[in-house]
Amino acid sequence: MPSTYHNFRNHVPWLILYLEAGFIALFYLLISDYDAFRSSISYPVFQDVNHMVIFGFGFFLTFLKRYGFSSTGFNLLIIVLGVQCSMLTELFIDFLLERQQGDVLRSITSAAVSMTAVLISTGAVLGKANPLQLILMAIVEVIFFHMSRWINTTFLQVPDNVSMMHVHLFGAYFGLAVSSHFSDPSPRSEKNASTAKSDLLSMLGTLFLWVFWPSFNSVLTVVGKRNAIYNTYFANAASAVTAFVLSALTTESGKFRMAHIRSAVLAGGIAVGYTAHSIEHPWIAMILGLLSSVINILGYYCSQRCLNPVFKIHDTSGIHFTFGLPGILGALAQVVLLVIKNWTNSPRLCYLVMTHVAAFCQTISAALITGFAAGFILNLKRFKTIPVSKYFEDQLYWEFPHLAVGF
Repeated sequence: MPSTYHNFRNHVPWLILYLEAGFIALFYLLISDYDAFRSSISYPVFQDVNHMVIFGFGFFLTFLKRYGFSSTGFNLLIIVLGVQCSMLTELFIDFLLERQQGDVLRSITSAAVSMTAVLISTGAVLGKANPLQLILMAIVEVIFFHMSRWINTTFLQVPDNVSMMHVHLFGAYFGLAVSSHFSDPSPRSEKNASTAKSDLLSMLGTLFLWVFWPSFNSVLTVVGKRNAIYNTYFANAASAVTAFVLSALTTESGKFRMAHIRSAVLAGGIAVGYTAHSIEHPWIAMILGLLSSVINILGYYCSQRCLNPVFKIHDTSGIHFTFGLPGILGALAQVVLLVIKNWTNSPRLCYLVMTHVAAFCQTISAALITGFAAGFILNLKRFKTIPVSKYFEDQLYWEFPHLAVGF
């Protein structure tokens, strides 16, 4: 594809090929035999998570009217490369710490869940980053996310399933930090908009995410798996109802706005992820779902007036109010519930509060620092940054036969 700023053929295919060759060699060295492992996760549950990350996020990001091919296609490419990288990172950590390898299906599922951080971050730079930048961002982010999790589980003694739920916070703030290095699109750009068709496809992705979120929150839980499923459903239901109410109340026309619905209906599942396994009453989960939806829709308006103009950060998909703010609410709710549950045990209470607050702060700090560094590197000249005039454009990367001369 000829271009003065982006020779697509000479960079992206070769990077993908070299990465895959490296992955094959490392899998050869690190995984000996499937028969040595007995899976602790059922295939249907793995399938739920797989559907969620591929179908759910793939369609969720198709709201831009001229970026549908790239949203779904690059989503799949990033997932298949990132899952392999995530598995290898976990295997490498196990090797360094001389820990026994886990079963393969659990490792694949854990890697797929980890990739949620990358997919969330992709939403912040959607349409602005080229495939070369997206692939490198995915590899770097998934490695640093595992390092952040390792710090939380090893030094702060955070349970494995709880540390994995930091995926929303890490993805949101890593993505915002990376996006801060990209130029803002023109406010008058007609490509940075949706159509009825693109909104419908994006809502289809939201439905996939909504349906499979209980499996996502419970898949790595050992104790309280049923509670996690029930509470996630109740929280999602409450956030969906609240989304419709607030959407009608906050729009000038008094009608529902699709941008509100497709993001706010997911807020409950995000917020309840930290505590879904331990909540014993559905009304608690429902209150969390209600509050998360309120924060989401209020954040939608605040981001337009504060985040973009003041901090000069353009968030294409609204990941800050869709994933970041509900994630913060969930982390704070976890601390509040710990205080209530362990009120009579003061020494243990102080320790639990300190460790969970430290894990929360460490996750956001690590995401921001590594995100700023990654964004700076990805915008170096050698990575072929897209000019602002070519943002949100499928034709840079995909063939459109019906647009060819003489068609």
